[in-house]
Amino acid sequence: MSLASRSYRYLRGQLGSIRGVYAQGNSVVRHGDLGRREQTVLLLHGFMQTRAVWQVMEDRLRYDGYGVFSFNLGGLFYRFNTRSIGELSEVIAQKVEGICERYDLESFHVIGHSKGGLVARHWVQHHGGDRRVRSLATLGTPHHGTPTALLGWVLLGGGLLSRSPSQMLPGSRLVRRLARDTFPAHIPLTSIYSRGDLVCPYWASILRPRQGETSLQNHEMAHSVGHTELVHDPGVYRVVQAHLAGASELWRQRR
Repeated sequence: MSLASRSYRYLRGQLGSIRGVYAQGNSVVRHGDLGRREQTVLLLHGFMQTRAVWQVMEDRLRYDGYGVFSFNLGGLFYRFNTRSIGELSEVIAQKVEGICERYDLESFHVIGHSKGGLVARHWVQHHGGDRRVRSLATLGTPHHGTPTALLGWVLLGGGLLSRSPSQMLPGSRLVRRLARDTFPAHIPLTSIYSRGDLVCPYWASILRPRQGETSLQNHEMAHSVGHTELVHDPGVYRVVQAHLAGASELWRQRR
């Protein structure tokens, strides 16, 4: 394989396929499984990406018997996820309540990729998501901020087009607030990350539970996985499967 081909594959693993992610629309395809499966999963995608990034994950989850749904998070050009994390968590809260009422859905699991994981945490910790979420798994999420967000800040006009990049910088007000406030003890939270992720370095994804916070877990992938590759890598999906199975069993026991 040529150097150009290897470089392209490497960049695609980090940033995603132009044709498969960025050129795809954000239309939501309804499969009719909402409220009809014992376990349901909400998928939240990351910064400057579209919900198309979840296609492989959606197919695998449905094959394994889960109901699945995701949202068009809007943003730049009405398709890329660039709105602020606080604004998106409020939007998610509103959308979720409407869906739960319409489909008689009580609660569900959430999987967030990159910024999507921060949106999920903000919703759970500050906008009532703790009443709806059974578990949360994050893939390459910068729980402590990531220095690569500075590049996004520059590309989007230093905050003129989007506040998201500055919110994802290490030490930002939002990152500090999420770390300061307690994550609900009844919701299992697993952070899945890889040392091969250049967009969100592994140290930025490691959860640091306080004493007694047993619901927070970390899982480092044994093999190198790129940032966007986390959403479709088979090994990552096996970890997601184990997380969902354990959280689902815990939910049944509590019920």
